Amino acid sequence: MEQTTDYTLWSYIGYLAISVALTVWVGRTLYKNGRIFLVDAFLGNEKLADSVNHLLLVGWYLINVGYVSLALKLWNNNPTNARGVVEFLSFKVGGVLLVLGAMHFMNVYVFSKWRKRALLRTTPPPVRPQGYLAGERA
Repeated sequence: MEQTTDYTLWSYIGYLAISVALTVWVGRTLYKNGRIFLVDAFLGNEKLADSVNHLLLVGWYLINVGYVSLALKLWNNNPTNARGVVEFLSFKVGGVLLVLGAMHFMNVYVFSKWRKRALLRTTPPPVRPQGYLAGERA
């Protein structure tokens, strides 16, 4: 019985360490590289882009660390050997990676829509034709 507890405990510790490290690494990467995208989406307003970028990072950490914490106990299969630990970690970390990826694509989608809408407001209307080609006059 003691052996099972040790494997389970080490599985949990490994899962938390890997998941939190991945969450922080992805969050920092998105924070650093997403600034340019946000400045463009906010039409050059750097102060607003930096503020939103920081708020997104905080939300990213809260949601992902919350998910990692809640998913720790889900599908509890207590590993009894090293193979079980690896399977446990691959399943749990895979779930975290899917959540991270889904959140990233959702953010990119929302801000690209936002950027497109902002560009439409600032784009001048199309100009009227100045002439017609022969045979195309309606």
